[in-house]
Formats: sequence, structure tokens, C-alpha cells
Amino acid sequence: MDKDYEKWLGKKRAESCMKNLNKKGFESHFAENRDEARNLIAKLAEGFETFGFGGSDTVRSLGIHTALAQAGKTVHDHWLPNLSPEQDLEIRLAQGRCDMFFCSANAIAVTGEIVNVDGIGNRTSAMAFGPKKVVVVAGVNKLTSDLDSALKRVHEVAAPMRAKSLGMDTPCAATGLCADCRSPQRICRITTILHCKPMLTDVAVVLINRVLGF
Repeated sequence: MDKDYEKWLGKKRAESCMKNLNKKGFESHFAENRDEARNLIAKLAEGFETFGFGGSDTVRSLGIHTALAQAGKTVHDHWLPNLSPEQDLEIRLAQGRCDMFFCSANAIAVTGEIVNVDGIGNRTSAMAFGPKKVVVVAGVNKLTSDLDSALKRVHEVAAPMRAKSLGMDTPCAATGLCADCRSPQRICRITTILHCKPMLTDVAVVLINRVLGF
């Protein structure tokens, strides 16, 4: 398929999604590529001092956490190496009280709903309440037609790939298919749907016209 058509379709879907996100109180932005997204996010981050990061492959691929740390900002990142369980927990708790929290989404419906599924809940909690501002960064591959298809994407696409990437011992990581498992390492334990902007939390959504994340 011609890449120009893929980019055209991604942009059109993003435009429709952004209109519905805006109607529901979210702040929405569009970037054609990673560089545009980095510049846009840098402007959103101006004036903030403490930053939290969920375990997002999309956000990390942009290098935002590294840039902020190099700028002398306080970064709460539970993916730092050699953390003790106590340090890991302390960082996850701090993510819920930072100035700005970065995460992605497992799926975003073009109708304006943001869907996430977590195993621990630091991401789903922080993106709903706590930080002064939340920034959700997602590639257009995360967009689906409606809420039902967004929930379907989580189980059929996002969860199996994420479990595999983390080396989890779950049925979906072995077969690629959701099995409603009882594995101790199950990552699908908490589902949140942001139907509208939470009352006390500003949420910005940055859609990038690329295939990013799971």
C-alpha cells in the first residue's frame, strides 16, 4: 500500500477523533511524526517541574523522559534499573502526585473514549486523578471506530503484544489470543475508560501519524 494513503487515512481518522475528544473536554493535538510530537510536548511541559511516566513504549520511544532528566527536572520513572521493590513502589506512588504525567493508551475510540488496561494501576489511577496535567501520547494505530472496537483491540492486539514484550508467562503471550486467564502474571486486571475529561484533571491527547507502541 502506498504510504501516502496510509498517512492520509491516519490524519483523517485523527481529525475526527480530535473533534470528539474536544467535545468531551479533552485537549487534543496532532503531529505528523516523532520530531513534531517532541516539539509539541516540550511546549506542553513548559512551567512544570515534576514528571511521572507510565510504562509506555510509545512515550519512551520519543526520549521525553531522558530530555526532561537532562534538563534538571524531577522524573519519576519506575523503569530505572536495579530498583528495590520499595523504591519501585515509592516511584509509582509519586507518579500520582506529579505536575505532569505521561502515558499512552491501549486504544482510543474515534468517538472520543480513551481505554486503558493495567495490571498494577499506577497508570490508570494517575491519568484520572492526581497530577496537574496528563499527556496521553498515541500513534494512529491505536485509533478504533468506537468504544466496543476499542475494548476489543485491547484484548486482541494490545494485551498479547504487551505481555510478550514484557516476557510474561500468560496464555496470550504464548498463543497471541486472550484467554481470560488466571495467570499470576496476568496484566489485564484493571480497565478504565475516560468517557470525558475528569472533573479535576486536565488531559491532553497527542496523536502521532505513525504506528507506535502496542
